Amino acid sequence: MSEITVGKFRIGSGHRPFIIAEMSGNHNHSLERALAIVDAAAASGAHALKLQTYTADTMTLDLSEREFFISDSESLWKGTSLHKLYGEAYTPWEWHKPIFDRCRELGMIGFSTPFDESSVEFLESLDVPLYKIASFENTDLPLIRKVASTRKPMIISTGMATAAELDETVRAAREAGCQDIVLLKCTSTYPSTPDNTNILTIPHMKELFQCQVGLSDHTMGVGVAVASVAVGATVIEKHFTLRRADGGVDSTFSMEPEEMAALVIESERAWQSLGHISYGPTDKEKASLQYRRSLYISEDIQAGEVLTDKNMRAIRPGFGLPPKYYDILLGKRVQTDVKKGTPVTWELFQ
Repeated sequence: MSEITVGKFRIGSGHRPFIIAEMSGNHNHSLERALAIVDAAAASGAHALKLQTYTADTMTLDLSEREFFISDSESLWKGTSLHKLYGEAYTPWEWHKPIFDRCRELGMIGFSTPFDESSVEFLESLDVPLYKIASFENTDLPLIRKVASTRKPMIISTGMATAAELDETVRAAREAGCQDIVLLKCTSTYPSTPDNTNILTIPHMKELFQCQVGLSDHTMGVGVAVASVAVGATVIEKHFTLRRADGGVDSTFSMEPEEMAALVIESERAWQSLGHISYGPTDKEKASLQYRRSLYISEDIQAGEVLTDKNMRAIRPGFGLPPKYYDILLGKRVQTDVKKGTPVTWELFQ
């Protein structure tokens, strides 16, 4: 499948992983903090910063019925109304432009996740270079079609979606005009655990949908994200904050700058290590061949003497015959006097 170009960056197996810092609601209702998060993400080496574009009213209804409250006992937001949560987490739309401007100044891609038609139109007015679809919206086919109609690249998180649902999503996006699609393996728990991440799905997803694949990672640390590169991830998305201790709706499972810097470095190292199928010494290894074991004369011997386990040994360095000839040469007579420390060669027997 073809690589995807976004600004100066290229997404594909021939390029280092594209790292996205997700700000979400970690700005804590401060534009100054939001811009500081952009600065920290850029300093950490992230290639892109992502926002979420919605209001509480575009996400849900402000009602007191039970289904409009979070009831999951393991949720970080248990007991909170959906309307209140989104009211706390949303990024004011008037902040988007200064945030995206700062991203451009720092050489990063600034983009967002829209949640309804109005947010797509707003983001189009800011000429964002790509879009993200959140896991909870990956079955919202009208939204998928609306975003796809911009003909800009789409990154789609796959949390909770069945293969059949993803097939509908990908078909809808392609039919509506989007050909540059990245699917992100995602576990929609916050935080998630490594044993519930199943990154072996990534190569299967790549083969099944013939598109770029990656990971939207809610686990703690960098281990899962780095491992995903080994199975084909070309994009990694992580929530990002200045300090978890500062609080915020997503701070508990967000990376701090030092961790993001480590992710950028280690994911690139993982990508560099993939290389290609290779046996035998690499060009860099050839100089080390001399330190293999080989056969050497370990005692002074006279012409006509036979080689024994006392006067011939397999040792380092590697300038003699390979040790595989040891049993063959035992009992052979040398034709000349041989000093201790002489590498064994066929010439000794001619």
